[in-house]
Amino acid sequence: MMKVLQYFEVDNKEHWLNEIAKSNWDAAHYLHYLLKENKLDELVGEGARVLLLVDGDRLVSFCTLAKYDDVQPTDLTPWVGWVYTFPEYRGNRLSGLLISHAEEVAKSDGAKAVHISTNHVGLYEKFGYEFFINAKDVEGEDTRVYRKNLI
Repeated sequence: MMKVLQYFEVDNKEHWLNEIAKSNWDAAHYLHYLLKENKLDELVGEGARVLLLVDGDRLVSFCTLAKYDDVQPTDLTPWVGWVYTFPEYRGNRLSGLLISHAEEVAKSDGAKAVHISTNHVGLYEKFGYEFFINAKDVEGEDTRVYRKNLI
């Protein structure tokens, strides 16, 4: 049975770090590095959460919920970032379950909306996100910001 874990609350962090490292996505390897070196909060703000959708001891999907993402500086907050689902689990909207969980956490924290920075078109709209603005990421590259109101 699948469930959502919060990385910073699990006892076996090394196992889940190794699972993240199995991803074939460069950004996931960067997240792995940030977690291993305890540098995630420096980049995305204190209190960042890493949500893990797991099936037993297998990582299915993961994402972050943080004050910031790759659009900085900004007044927009919080952000869902690093959304990834392993290929064998794709096509079942499992990332949607995880994003929905992140939205509930954000809502319980008092957020009125959440944001996602991406260049994917047609993906996050399936989960209720609407295009909000074009922005520049921390590398100076163009990105699309999507927003979902929580109230």
